[in-house]
Formats: sequence, structure tokens, C-alpha cells
Amino acid sequence: MNAATPISYSGQNLSKKDFSGQDLSHADFSECDLSHAWFDHAVLRHASFKGANLREVNFRNADLTGADLRGANLFGAVMEESVLDDVATDEDTKFFRLRCPEEGAFIGYKRCYDHRLVTLYIPADARRTSATMNSCRCDKAYVLSVTDFDYKEHYRDAISLIDENFVYTTHTMVYAGNFNPDRWRDSTGGIHFWMTKEEAFAY
Repeated sequence: MNAATPISYSGQNLSKKDFSGQDLSHADFSECDLSHAWFDHAVLRHASFKGANLREVNFRNADLTGADLRGANLFGAVMEESVLDDVATDEDTKFFRLRCPEEGAFIGYKRCYDHRLVTLYIPADARRTSATMNSCRCDKAYVLSVTDFDYKEHYRDAISLIDENFVYTTHTMVYAGNFNPDRWRDSTGGIHFWMTKEEAFAY
């Protein structure tokens, strides 16, 4: 199949299908179940994914220029190195926009060793980002408190689950010198946090 003869897969169950490296420009994937499908290095220029289930789809290195993502669910989608120029989204597109506020200060939460809950104040000048899941990252934050998840016990500090040398101490500012501004790389440098304590607890 080439770009001159667009194809329609509309409404089909294509879960776990491998489309890696294919030219599917202008293809119609609207309302498809494409969960866990692979589009690694695929050309998807102006393809329609309107209303599609794109949960944990692999778009790594794919060209999605002008693609229609309106109403699509992108939870867990891998977007590393993908081309996203002029993609169409709307208020029903899930997990494409930042999970955290794009501007201003706000509160975040993270889970540390011994089930300790760290409540963070992310200042307005902090760099922040998120990929296609609930987790977020920032380059600095102020530690408001360290407690248990019921707020019954209070602690002086908490140790990161990822880096035992990274300690969150109450009433101090913490910095991530390794912050990676590439929003589509989820497991990378930065202070990882969630917008609710329930999400942090579930981690």
C-alpha cells in the first residue's frame, strides 16, 4: 500500500497489529481499536485516528504530520521522536495535552520509600512536562510536607524510589539537574510527581 492509494480501516479491531515502516498517509483509522499496535517509523501524514483507541500504541519515529487525533485516547502511547506538526486535537483527545498546568504554580504529590507521601509546591518558574500518562516531571519543587498517606504521621524527609541519594526534606527546595525537557520521554530525568495523592499512592 502506498500514499497514492489511501486505505480505510475504519472501525476495525487492529489491536497489536504491526504497521512499522509502512506508508499509510491519508489512511482512515477512525474509531479503530489500535491498542498496543506498532507504527514505528511509519509515515502517517494526514491519517485519521479520529475516535480511535490508541492506548499504548507505538508511534516512535513515526511521521504524524497533519494527522487527525480528535477524540482519540492516547494513554501510554509512545511518541518519542515522532513528528507531530499540525496534528488536529480537540477537548475529547485524551492524554495528549500536559497532565499538569502549563503555567503558574500548583501542588503535586509523589510516593517515596516506606509509603511516605511527599507534597510538593511546584513554583511558577519551574519547568514542567508530561508524556501520555498521569505522571509528570519538573526541574524543581519546594517540599511542603512528608507524611503517611493518611496524614497521621509526619516525617522530616523521604527517599526517592528511583534514586536513593535523592532525598526530599521538608521546607526545602529540591532541584533536578538532570531534567529532560523532551516531554515525550517519560522515564527520564526530572522530579516525577502526580497531580493527586491517589495517583501517587497507586504508583
